[in-house]
Amino acid sequence: MTDISYILEFLPCPTPEAWIDEACKPENLAVILVDHANNELKAAQSAMAIMSRYRSGTYGRNRAGSHSDDAFDEEKVGLQLKTEDQLSLLNKMSRLAREELRHFEQVLAIMARRNIPYDHLGAGRYAGRLSTAIRTFEPYRLVDTLIMGAFIEARSCERFTALAPWLDDELKTFYQSLLRSESRHFQDYLALAEAINGASVADRVTVFGEIEQNAIESPDQVLRFHSGVPDFSLDQS
Repeated sequence: MTDISYILEFLPCPTPEAWIDEACKPENLAVILVDHANNELKAAQSAMAIMSRYRSGTYGRNRAGSHSDDAFDEEKVGLQLKTEDQLSLLNKMSRLAREELRHFEQVLAIMARRNIPYDHLGAGRYAGRLSTAIRTFEPYRLVDTLIMGAFIEARSCERFTALAPWLDDELKTFYQSLLRSESRHFQDYLALAEAINGASVADRVTVFGEIEQNAIESPDQVLRFHSGVPDFSLDQS
């Protein structure tokens, strides 16, 4: 099985046992698979959105009236990414999008074999909470978007590993098969963030890590692939 020890070291905390206990219940399989399919589709869409926004290699101007607590290099705003960074970004996001769409198709096939309909399922809070840390100024917006992607891919790998031993043989094999590509996606996101930042992103990883840990360890009123500790007694009004 793929070694993901470096991912476990990157993440601020392991998945709580309470989440694993709830997620592996047979009656919750449909929710986990539908949300997994949603996540694969969103991952492909996010990669394509990055490609579209930065395909010319231009950072783009900051939004009028936006502000940030972080100093930024005004000379970078509206200028070009380095050619090697631009091409690396586009190539890696293109490959990532194709792989995520393939995973989406594989989840749909598993659902079809189990007669699980692809019904609407509202998003959890995880990605939304991480996105609150994304700065509005370029190039920091791109850097933070990539760091957020790294956390999502890392947590996915960790949860595939945590869930696999408790699932049937088909799902166990499938989740273990995803580790190699998903762990590479994590590495790609983090390497791109550092290259485009031109320096270590450890300080931003810390910022996102604190938010991520809170989202994973705090009570959550819904069960999703990236949700926190299940507590269905919470007021859902």
